[in-house]
Amino acid sequence: MSVEVRIATPQDAGVVGRLLWDFNTEFETPTPSADEFATRFTRLLALDDVIVLLSGGAEPNGFAYLTLRPTPYFDGPLAQLEELYVRPQLRDRGLGTALLQRALELCRERNAGEMHINVDAVDTDARRFYERHGFLNVLPGTDDQMLFYEQEL
Repeated sequence: MSVEVRIATPQDAGVVGRLLWDFNTEFETPTPSADEFATRFTRLLALDDVIVLLSGGAEPNGFAYLTLRPTPYFDGPLAQLEELYVRPQLRDRGLGTALLQRALELCRERNAGEMHINVDAVDTDARRFYERHGFLNVLPGTDDQMLFYEQEL
């Protein structure tokens, strides 16, 4: 199956906002409204260090949201895959893989040194997906598991 993946523009803010809202409500995560997300994505999609990819042509059915930030560890940026979502009825058809592969390509083109992804420990499907695509949750050369910490401000 051929999957169309394109880079979103500020004109796509509404559909990106809706997809992120759908993602959050599917997993019962507290969330701003789709309209609030759309307003924020209008601004974010105009930034050079934000990339949003859409799959599915005229009626997008999945997205990947990435941010790039400077780091002293590489000559290029550090990439963070903030979100990756495919509508439930379309999963297991290669859309997530196509989004992730295109995200990795774009990050390599921008000379990013690493891509980071945060995944909930209980989300075994997502963990399997990322591990299948070469991502690790242990420090290379060790058995030390990497952890993510957060504090709301």
